Amino acid sequence: MKKLISYFLQGLLYLVPITATIYVVVEAVIAIDSWVHVDVPGLGILIILGGVTFVGFVGSALLSQQFFRLEKILDRVPLIKIIYSSVKDLLSAFVGKKKRFTEAVLVKMEGNVERIGFITQKDLTQLGISKDKIGVYIPFSYAVTGNLIVVPKENVTPIEGSSAEIMKFIISGGVTNIGESDTKEIEG
Repeated sequence: MKKLISYFLQGLLYLVPITATIYVVVEAVIAIDSWVHVDVPGLGILIILGGVTFVGFVGSALLSQQFFRLEKILDRVPLIKIIYSSVKDLLSAFVGKKKRFTEAVLVKMEGNVERIGFITQKDLTQLGISKDKIGVYIPFSYAVTGNLIVVPKENVTPIEGSSAEIMKFIISGGVTNIGESDTKEIEG
């Protein structure tokens, strides 16, 4: 009986996203075909493709210029600047051109507990912190937030593997399967 339930749930995982996507597309095509009173097969699909492409064009041509103006204004407001630039830097660390979370590590915490994180800074002397400590970002599971901790270098062991896969593993609470990972000694 458990096996049947497992197969049923697995079937739902396969069918629900596909069915929902097909349903939304079909309903959009039907709605557009009912608005346009011309009997041309596939016209709804063409209108949807054209509309999405047009929105992308307008968004990249007009909205990006407005966004850069807004960004300059936000960079001048004292408290807003701190919040905005911090969030922007965090997002660009994940998906921007200057990805920062590229060095996955295991961090030894109190007792025998280890947490997975990413090195963000190897030199914290500009903050008055000794050279034998580094900054490590520890993401939370089921969130895109986390904590920055400062730990001795000897408590950090690099993890070999794709940073994206390791981040996915952390955010999923450890339920995502990733390939075997090897560890190596950290370099100072």
